[in-house]
Amino acid sequence: MANIYDGAFRTILNDCRKLVIPVINEIFGESYTGEEEIQFYPNEHFIDQQDEADKERITDTNFTVFGKIPKKYHVECESSLPDGKITIRLFEYDTQIALDEGEVTEETLTVTFPNTAVLYLRTYKKTPDKMKYVIVTPGGTVQYDIPIMKVQNYSLDDIFEKRLLMLIPFYIFSHENRFPEYDSSGQKLEELKAEYQVILERLDELD
Repeated sequence: MANIYDGAFRTILNDCRKLVIPVINEIFGESYTGEEEIQFYPNEHFIDQQDEADKERITDTNFTVFGKIPKKYHVECESSLPDGKITIRLFEYDTQIALDEGEVTEETLTVTFPNTAVLYLRTYKKTPDKMKYVIVTPGGTVQYDIPIMKVQNYSLDDIFEKRLLMLIPFYIFSHENRFPEYDSSGQKLEELKAEYQVILERLDELD
């Protein structure tokens, strides 16, 4: 089931790439105008596994926004309960993304890690507000946060005011706990349909 949501997320990015800019602004506190060039990169990466065949991993999105300073981003879409494993997957992805464009100059390897975030479609009690990498090296310890965006925290007004239109296909998750009610009450179902009619009308009103 999670692959369905991942596929929807990637389809939106492929067909409506500019919609990712307000999401990046919201997550990372950027101030992109939406006119910036965006360059997307292949999602398939092969993760080296010691004593095992290389494992193919597919990231949800991997791209660079060319603002005043080009910045690379990696955003994953998740619908499942946090289990601790996603942080490992994220780090594997980020490491491979960094290696893909690593530069070696006079036997010095320079790698740049992307700005990484997770978009959670469902919110659970265990869903944190952020994740963190702590990388201990012989030259010192590096640590930084991985922000988490929770779709269910955004109302329709929030979505339209902040132009987070990419979240609209996932807005239904905010109603998920009321599905049995909609199944048993025609009136409640009509109210849900009316709300989506309002969404269509507000989309038509956009410039």
